[in-house]
Amino acid sequence: MRFFGLINRYVFWEMVPVFILSLLLFTLVFLMAKILDITDLIVQYGIDAQAMILMLACWIPSFLIFVIPMSVMIAVVLAFLRLSNDNEILAMKTAGVGIYTFIPPVFVFCLLGFAATAFMTLHASPWGRHAFKGLVFQTATSNIHAGIKERTFNDSFKDVMLYVNQVDERRRKLKDIFLEDRRTEGMITTVVAPRGEVFFAAEQLVSRLRLYDGIINQLDESKETAHFVRFDTYDFRLDFGSMVSPKADREKDIKEMTFLELSHRLDKSSEKNEEYYAGLIQYHKRLSIPFACFVLGLVAIPLGIQSKSAKRSFGVVIGLFFFLVYYALLSLGLALGETGQCPPVIGMWIPNAVLGLLAAYLLFVRSREQPVTLLSASLAFFQRLRSAGRAWK
Repeated sequence: MRFFGLINRYVFWEMVPVFILSLLLFTLVFLMAKILDITDLIVQYGIDAQAMILMLACWIPSFLIFVIPMSVMIAVVLAFLRLSNDNEILAMKTAGVGIYTFIPPVFVFCLLGFAATAFMTLHASPWGRHAFKGLVFQTATSNIHAGIKERTFNDSFKDVMLYVNQVDERRRKLKDIFLEDRRTEGMITTVVAPRGEVFFAAEQLVSRLRLYDGIINQLDESKETAHFVRFDTYDFRLDFGSMVSPKADREKDIKEMTFLELSHRLDKSSEKNEEYYAGLIQYHKRLSIPFACFVLGLVAIPLGIQSKSAKRSFGVVIGLFFFLVYYALLSLGLALGETGQCPPVIGMWIPNAVLGLLAAYLLFVRSREQPVTLLSASLAFFQRLRSAGRAWK
């Protein structure tokens, strides 16, 4: 028993460094993609470095939901690939150690990945999304004057187009302003003024443009009438009600709700409408994704042992390939659940079921010392599923 305990510890610690490196690398890749979106906020509102770092930190939990299972599989594949290349697996087999002996350390490793992923899906990711929207709102409202760029059509507010020829950001003075307002259905209002000022009332979540010596043109499309008005002073209200509010009591989006909040909302739903099924999909998605650590980790054991002559880069390719298969099945289940072609619970758990059966099949084949290549294993597995389906019918 002590000998097997030593092997379990040895295999476990072989996976840890690779997991940490993969986690950092893939998180960096996802962050680089998100930086492009935050760059737009920097250009539009002139946010500082601290706000940018906070926004990126809020998005990290959403990345880790997928990065952790991916890193778990790559860590298991590369660990067993290294053991196979150094003939340590062969030495263990000579000592009577079978493939099932490696399951306990991998299971414990996957269990830790499962716990971390579950924390991200159930709590951290919803909190991060909610905090991110609050930061965006705070940045937009505190720098609304910076968001008004010279000689640029600004459509940040719904149904309102703003164009300013010249902006004095220090004094918040505007010159040569053009406004198009479509917030009233069937009515198009255009305002032209040679100068104006920007005011913001934080407590009312309202930005106000005070325009001077301008012209208002109103076109009523339903009545086919037009009105023309000159003014000395005109206050134009830009309401932030359609934007994200940082207040804690605002109604959260489904993706911003914690698992308990989402569960409570589903229990209170009286109608089985589109919103209810969207929430149900999100509910099962948060439960199913953490289990990907187990199915991907178990699939990785026979693949790493089988590919003993392959390089480490091949192990990374294998890990990414099977994660893409998992993600494709998850996206398929999501699409089928949203269109109502299958129940959300089935759509969200299909990836785990398919890869779980594949893991059991690969472990069984390798326990009998039968060679299994990546392509032939996949083809044989799906052929057996097809044959079993026909026999059941």
